[in-house]
Parts: sequence; structure tokens; C-alpha cells
Amino acid sequence: MDATNPSASPTFASRTPLRIGAVGLVARNLDVLADYYKKLLGLTELERTPKLARLGVGGITLLEIEGRPDAKPDDNRTAGLYHNAFLMPTRADLARWILHVAGSRVPISGASDHGVSEAIYLDDPEGNGVEVYSDRPPEQWLRSGETILQKTDPLDIDAILHEIDPAAATYSTAPEGLRVGHIHLRVGNVVTAEQFYCGALGLDVTRRRAGASFISSGGYHHHVGANVWHSKGAGARDSDMAGLSWFSIEAADDAAFDAVKTRLLAANAAVIATPEGFETADPWGTRVRFVKA
Repeated sequence: MDATNPSASPTFASRTPLRIGAVGLVARNLDVLADYYKKLLGLTELERTPKLARLGVGGITLLEIEGRPDAKPDDNRTAGLYHNAFLMPTRADLARWILHVAGSRVPISGASDHGVSEAIYLDDPEGNGVEVYSDRPPEQWLRSGETILQKTDPLDIDAILHEIDPAAATYSTAPEGLRVGHIHLRVGNVVTAEQFYCGALGLDVTRRRAGASFISSGGYHHHVGANVWHSKGAGARDSDMAGLSWFSIEAADDAAFDAVKTRLLAANAAVIATPEGFETADPWGTRVRFVKA
């Protein structure tokens, strides 16, 4: 029997002043998409109706999928989701999960060593990008001033599997520390994205590369990625399209929550009260919900 995973606590990415909470998707086939994420990650079904599936771990919602059979297919030339990134609490958890998807013959689309993290990439049945990754310890991240250096090298999967005993490893459900570590967006203009996510929300740029910006709170390598690799010049997102509907940002305390609201009001951004906090929208109409952790 595999050793009990001691890491039920969220990682550094979810201990910053602001961090990603849940992600809302619109699905053309709710059953297929919900089943995919339950089997892929071992998520628990927290709520299910004919039109909605809320999935998570340890009672924490990570995905909320709304079924809309008449939605238009997503289009990667438009603003929307590039990938939704699930952060494993430990490298050993990532190793267990790798064996799980290998045994289930789940197709993957890529695998990379980014220096700060080790990542596997997939596409869900409706074309939404998925990343499953684990972080290296922050003290090992390479920095140049305010820039956190990242690379894209081939992933040494064998080295990851050395973290566990493959003969005894199991992955029946998601580890309780699993969270959405970051969200990577397709946008129409990177400068405009920075003006919103940094200028209006108060996040910090940690890295720039051709056609993309990586943005975070509290010194994490990135909570939000924004690129124009396929979507340069994209306008407002079509609300009748499948794919990304909204994502939430959690504030660690009242001060962080109030600071974002103050900045948004100063920027003349729309701020709409919700039962849990408030909601705004980025320049392409993607809804961003703010809640207190």
C-alpha cells in the first residue's frame, strides 16, 4: 500500500494575498465534461443538477460546469481559456497522478520542465486546455531582479516517478491539497491585459516573453498568464460560446479584498455585488469574481 500523503495543505500558490479559487466552464455536453474531470483528477461531485456540476476536493469547489447544449464551440482565435492549471501539493502526488493517467490511457498533449515547476498538458473533450503540475520549492526558483526565470525543457518523467514506489502507488481520489494554481488566458492584447490585471487588480508582472505576460500576487511565479499566440486582436468574448465563463480570485483577508475593490472603483471598472463578494470583468468580458478565503 502506498504511503499516506501528508500534504493536504495548499501550497505557496494558495497562501498569497490573492490567489485563484474556482473556474467556471460552459459545456456543450455536461455529462461528458464532468465525468472527464472526475476521472482525470479524482474530483468529488459536490453538487449536481441537470444543468450544473460543481466539482472539488475536501469540500472546496475547483470547477463549476454549466451545461448549455446550444452553446457555440470555443475558438482559440478568440479571448478565453488557454489552460486551467491544477497544482498538485507535492511532487509525489504528481507522480501518483502520472501513473493514474498512464494506466487509464488518457491522451496528453505535452510535458515540460519550467524550472519553477514540472507540468503535464492535456485537452479536455471540448478543447479546453488543462495543465497538471507541481512546483519546485520557491527557494530554488531562479530570479533576475523582479523577473522569475522560467524555461521550457523536456520533462524527466522518470525522475518524478522516483518519488514513489510505482508498484504500491495509488491515486483513487484527488489529494486534499489540490488547488487551481493558475489560469492562463487567451487575450487580444498583452499590454491591455497588464493594465487590467496589474493596474486595476494590483497584481505584479513576474515574467514577459514574446506575446505573453505572467502575473502574480505575493511573489508566486504566476497566478494569471495572458497570451496572444492565437488570439491577437481578439475583441469581446461571445457569451454564447462554450469554454471559459468566469474564474474567482480569493483574497486572504479583508485588507486584500478591500484593496482590490478600491483599485477597481478608482479605475472606473464595473463592480457588481454578489452574495460571496463582488464581480467585475476583464477587457474581453471574462468575469472575475472576488471572494474572501
